Amino acid sequence: MTFEELNLHPDILKAVKRAGFIEPTTIQKRCIPEIKAGKDVVAQSLTGSGKTAAFGLPLLEKISAGKGLQALILTPTRELAVQVKETLSQYAMFLKLNITAVYGGVGLQPQIDALKTADIVVATPGRMTDHMQRKTIDMHDVHFLVIDEMDKMFEMGFIEDVQKIIQAIPKQRQTLLFSATISEEIHQIIRKYLKSPVNIKEQIHVHKSFLKQVYYDVHKEEKFSLLVHLLKHKTPGLAIVFCGTRMAVDSVARNLKMQKIKAMAVHGGLSQNKRTFAVNSIKQEDIQVLVATDVAARGLDLQNISHVYNYDSPKTSSEYIHRIGRTARAGKSGEAVTLLVDRDHDNFRNVMSDRSLQIVKEQVPKFERIPFIRDRGSFGRGPGRQQGYRQGSFQGRGRSEERGHSQARQGSSRGPSRRFDDRDSGNRSQGSFRKSKFTRNQYNI
Repeated sequence: MTFEELNLHPDILKAVKRAGFIEPTTIQKRCIPEIKAGKDVVAQSLTGSGKTAAFGLPLLEKISAGKGLQALILTPTRELAVQVKETLSQYAMFLKLNITAVYGGVGLQPQIDALKTADIVVATPGRMTDHMQRKTIDMHDVHFLVIDEMDKMFEMGFIEDVQKIIQAIPKQRQTLLFSATISEEIHQIIRKYLKSPVNIKEQIHVHKSFLKQVYYDVHKEEKFSLLVHLLKHKTPGLAIVFCGTRMAVDSVARNLKMQKIKAMAVHGGLSQNKRTFAVNSIKQEDIQVLVATDVAARGLDLQNISHVYNYDSPKTSSEYIHRIGRTARAGKSGEAVTLLVDRDHDNFRNVMSDRSLQIVKEQVPKFERIPFIRDRGSFGRGPGRQQGYRQGSFQGRGRSEERGHSQARQGSSRGPSRRFDDRDSGNRSQGSFRKSKFTRNQYNI
C-alpha cells in the first residue's frame, strides 16, 4: 500500500513525499482509514512506529484554517509536544494552518498570543490546565482530541488534568488514544470517554533478530569503568545511557566528558532550551552519547541509535521496553545493555518477569579501571573525594543471577496519583523526588 492509496489530500501527499516517505508503516495503514471515517481509535504500537503521522495526516484533513481551535493533542512531555508540533507543521507545509505547542518551563504570554489564532494545539496537561484556568484558550470548537502516550500520563500523575481537559471539550468529538500498554485504569478512561472505539494493536517488542539484549553483573565500583569500556570499544554508533535520577544523569555525563567521550545530559531539571539543545545535538551527531532520565525514552524521534545502556535498571518491563525502543528502529539492528549492581537486582527481577523479553547474561570483559568523581565538589580535591583507582586492565568480577539481591533501601514512589508538573517531568517520573532517600554519596558508582 502507498500513501496515494490512503486517499489523502493532495497537499498533504505532496508534503509527505517532500519529507521522503514512500510507504506507510503498519500502524499508519491501519489507523488512517479508521480516523478518516470518523471513528474513535485506541491504538497500541511500538516506539518509532510512525504514530504521529498515523493520527496527524487524517487530522490535518479535518481542520479548516482560520476557524478557531479545532484539534487538541495532549502529550506527557515538553520534548514530545515540540516534536509533534514540528512534525505536523512539516506535513501541513502546503496548508494554511496555524499549529501551536504549549508547555511549561517557558513564558505564558507568547503562548497566549499564539493561541488566539491557533487551529491545532499540541499541549502538555499541566500547561493546558494553566491556560484553562486563566481562560486564555477557547475549546468550544474542538472536535478532534488526541491523547498520546496515555500510559505515561498515568506514570507522571497527569490523569486528573487529562480528565479535566477532556470534560472541557465538547462531547461531539472524535477521540484517539495512543498507548504502548493498556492498563485497567486506561480501560476505565476508554469506557468513560470514547465511543465504540476501534482497537488497533501492533507488536510492542522489537524482533530479536534486530535487537540484541544483554546484561552484565558487576560490583558497584566497576560499573562506570565498564560503561566507558563498552562505549569506547563496543559502540560504533550513537548511544543513549539511561539513569534513574537527574543527579545520576549529571554525574555520569560529567564523568564521561572527563574520559573524552562526547556526552550531554537531558532531564527535567534543565531549562527547555538546554533540553532541546541536547536532543538536537545527538540528532545531528554532534555528540556520541545522550545521558538521560526516562523523559527521553518516550516519543522522541531519535534516529541511528545503535546502543541503549541501562546504567540504572528500569523498575518495570514496560519502562524497559520504552527505553530499548530507541534502538533497532526502521529495520536497523541495535543492542540494549543493562549494567547491574546489587541495588539494581530487585528492579531487574521485575523486568525479567516478563517472559516475552529475551535478555541474556554476558561475560564481563577485561577493562581498565578508572576513577569516578561523585559530585562537582570533588573535582581537584584529591583521591579522598573520589574513587581513586590504580590504572591497569583486570577481569571484571561478574556474578551469577542467583546471588542475593540488594539490601539498599530504595527511594519510594508516591504512585500514579501524584501530580507531576510537566515543568519537572524528567526525574520525578522515575519515582525520585526532592526528598529522595538517596544521597550523592549513595551514587558511589
